[in-house]
Amino acid sequence: MATDPRDLARWVEVHRLAVAGRQPEIARNVGRRVCRVWLGTSRFAAVEAMATATLALGLDAGSFYDRGWARRATGRPQPALEDYQQALTMYRQSGHQGNEAATLNNIGLVYANLGDRQRASDHYHQALPIQREVGDRAGEATTLNNIGGVYHRLGDRQRALDHYHQALPIQREVGDRAGEAATLNNIGLVYDNLGDRQRALDHYHQSLPITREVGDRAGEAVTRYNIAMIHRSGGDLDQAIRELEQVVDLDRQVDHPDLEADTAFLEQLRRERAEKRGAEPPAGP
Repeated sequence: MATDPRDLARWVEVHRLAVAGRQPEIARNVGRRVCRVWLGTSRFAAVEAMATATLALGLDAGSFYDRGWARRATGRPQPALEDYQQALTMYRQSGHQGNEAATLNNIGLVYANLGDRQRASDHYHQALPIQREVGDRAGEATTLNNIGGVYHRLGDRQRALDHYHQALPIQREVGDRAGEAATLNNIGLVYDNLGDRQRALDHYHQSLPITREVGDRAGEAVTRYNIAMIHRSGGDLDQAIRELEQVVDLDRQVDHPDLEADTAFLEQLRRERAEKRGAEPPAGP
């Protein structure tokens, strides 16, 4: 589907008319196309609204999946799980294995965000063999990346890196730029935790232009936050604040659940900088 803003606006109008005219098939087909574009650019509120309007015409696995993604991304795990479970049941009933695997993977993400690593891992390991069976290389890479995240949270950094380095060449092979950026960011996090700030920054700075290129504002915010943390650890409060100012702006754009916490942290760093400057001796003549 074309992503020219004028084309997208026309599709949004087609969807509105389909909902108003009670044309579920048109609403579902158009809604799915538009929502996939919006999910890639972090327009989560718009996705939720469109998917909900489509679901008013009847049950639809794709709309449940898209709405679950939007709700997960905006910090509402329980409604997200409910939507994903509806989608999963419908995909299994219809025999859509690729969509079943993608839904399992996203359910795993919800559990990972809730801190339930075992249930997250269980869902990832259900998804992975299905993706390999159906030849979904991009989905396989995404799941490998997510399994790496579980190992990272468990403190097994080598196994985390092993999975990230399995995911990265696949993402480059299939042209999954957003996935590539996420994996580069995650590799940076591992190096950051290992105390190798330079290699961490190298990976963050590879990730950042890709997130901007694909319009992934939520992903850009995450990477900029990680860069800010490194600058803060290195004592460069000015650079940390510059990055966090952009993080807060991006949070605001996508209605991110971390907006309040990131804003408070930005203010904390500004106070730290003011106190540090107040303690410094005056400059000489």
